[in-house]
Order: sequence, then C-alpha cells, then structure tokens
Amino acid sequence: MKYLALCWSLALLSSAVFADGDRGDVRERIEPKGFLYGLGLGINQEIYSGYDYRVIPLPIIGYRGDNFRVLGPFVSYDALEFSDIELTVQIAPRFQGFDESDSFIFENMQERKFSMDAGLGLSYQKKDWKIGLSSMFDVLGRSNGYEAKANISRVFRKGPLFFEPSLSVSYLDSNHVDYYYGVKASETNEFTSQYLGKSALNTTISLSLATPIFLGGFTRIVVDYTWYDSAITNSPLVEDEANMSARFLFSKFF
Repeated sequence: MKYLALCWSLALLSSAVFADGDRGDVRERIEPKGFLYGLGLGINQEIYSGYDYRVIPLPIIGYRGDNFRVLGPFVSYDALEFSDIELTVQIAPRFQGFDESDSFIFENMQERKFSMDAGLGLSYQKKDWKIGLSSMFDVLGRSNGYEAKANISRVFRKGPLFFEPSLSVSYLDSNHVDYYYGVKASETNEFTSQYLGKSALNTTISLSLATPIFLGGFTRIVVDYTWYDSAITNSPLVEDEANMSARFLFSKFF
C-alpha cells in the first residue's frame, strides 16, 4: 500500500510539473548518444556488522541510442512509447551478497551470491524532470525476489556543471530481504540468532554531478544516501540504519 501511494503521489506531481513542453535541453546534454568507453569505481558503505565497504570496479563499454542502451552490464530497450511515456525492458546486476570471509558476523553462514535482475520500467521525461517506475526480478534464482522502485529527479546546469538531485523509494519483497538479511536456524553463531526477513521499504536521496571539461570525456560523480526499513535493520546481521555510497564514472565517445 505504501508503494502504491507513492506511485499515485508521483503521478499527481507529474501532471502539475509537466503541464507542457518537451524533454529538456539540459537532460539532452548529459545523455548524449553514440558508442562510448571508460571506467568507473563504486564504493558502498555496508550496513552489515564488521563489513565496512564494498569496492566495485565498473569497466564501461557501451552504446546509447534512441531506444537501446548498453552501459557495461546494464542493458535497457525502449519497447513501447505512448505520448511522453516509455515502456522499457531492463537488465541490471545486483551487487549484493557476502561469504564467511567478509566479516565475523557471517561465520557458519552459507554464501549469499551476486545476481542479475530483469524487468520492466516506465519513464516520463519533460522539462529536465524525470519520473520512473520499475519492477525487477532476480533471474538467476539466488533470492527469487523482486524490487519495485519509484524515482523522481531533475537536472540543472550551471556553466559546464550539471547537477541532478533525485528521490527514490524501493520496495523489496520478503524473498529478497530474507536471502540477504535473514539467518536460518542452521546458520546461527555466537553473534546471531535465527531471523526471517520480511518485505521492506527503503528511501534514497541522491546527487549527481557531471561535467565534460576533463580529458575530452564526460565525468560523473554520484552520491547516494539510503535509509533502511526496520525489516532489514532488525536483522542480527545489521548494525546500521542507513548508509552512503558513491560512484565515479569517466567515459568518452569513440
């Protein structure tokens, strides 16, 4: 119900903000089309006890076209378009998981594995604003869970700098939460107890800073701050209620 209420709120907001006008010029500038290459680095502050940071290298080889986009392991295709709304088929990696070597808290626990998600998204863009809804499913059968997300953002320009603040809310089903934050009876240790994960609703605010002024390419820094639902923070594996993550990306066009 919380997720449905958010979707209705975003829909009402969009009707007020996007009364007229096309996709904004500023957004066109930060999402140019063509073949590109580069690299990036992601640093995630983990909320698990004793597991400080996850470092994720992000090699970038891809293509951005009118309807099809490939950015490393992230793939999306605009299957349908009606008015200013696009229906997109999406594939994306899920950089989650752990094994016993990552922290003392995971002693005696089975490995939780990286996975890939696939699903559908709806997006609406006008006047440098963007609203997105998506539903993604674990296609490798790790958790057999899904995530539904609602997002709203706007991009601003100041000289050669582009700023994009955003707000998103994501719903994670009980299968997902139980796989990554639950503890089976056979997995307990002296620091944990059995825990069955339930569905969760998390909130994230983000700020992206991008510029084309360095080395003839496009540089982007993204910082996210996420507040986690009690269904996650009540897990004996977890010690923090919120975390921060950052991504640095540099790309050039062929």
